[in-house]
Amino acid sequence: MKYLLGEKLILDWKVTSVTIISTLLLIMDHYYTFTAHKYLDRVIFYLIIPLLVILIIFRENPKAYGFTFGDWKLGLSYTALGITFMTPILYYIANGNTIMKAYYEFLLPGLPWGTFLDLVGWEFFFRGWILFAYAGKFGHDALWLQAVPFALAHINKPDIETLSTVFGGFAFGWVAYRTKSFIWPFFIHWFISAFVIMVAAGVI
Repeated sequence: MKYLLGEKLILDWKVTSVTIISTLLLIMDHYYTFTAHKYLDRVIFYLIIPLLVILIIFRENPKAYGFTFGDWKLGLSYTALGITFMTPILYYIANGNTIMKAYYEFLLPGLPWGTFLDLVGWEFFFRGWILFAYAGKFGHDALWLQAVPFALAHINKPDIETLSTVFGGFAFGWVAYRTKSFIWPFFIHWFISAFVIMVAAGVI
């Protein structure tokens, strides 16, 4: 048994594994490109690798990490409410903010499947893999804990978006936690991304 300042150092091996692996994957995504398209890298980093860890190392069912439709009726309700609430706000921001327009208007050719592939792994990573691994140890505090790396991963994006992601990440996490599924925050996030791109590009 290891000691730290005279006290026993006892670490939860699963939380430690998820923290180290997720941090390394975020760093690798930032610095390296392994395929012809960045969104394919993110499918590998944020979906395939965590699923392999869950299956091979943790020897658990991915359903325990939100890889399921969960409470689909509640999920549909949250998705509809989220889209209804966010649409006018997103239109105002994407249409009136020159920084947002400059950043997103050139991403139009990636719709819809580029954004789909970019975000499906991203959402499983934060609202599945990290959220439910942390929830088993920290309970509801996991909602904030997964929101912090999510916000930091937005650095270099428009400031108004990055500033909102701590709270947006919490909200996405809450939807996943309540429905026991990452799929519903993924649908909401996919809509947000696609809608912002279309508004910025002047399509709508």
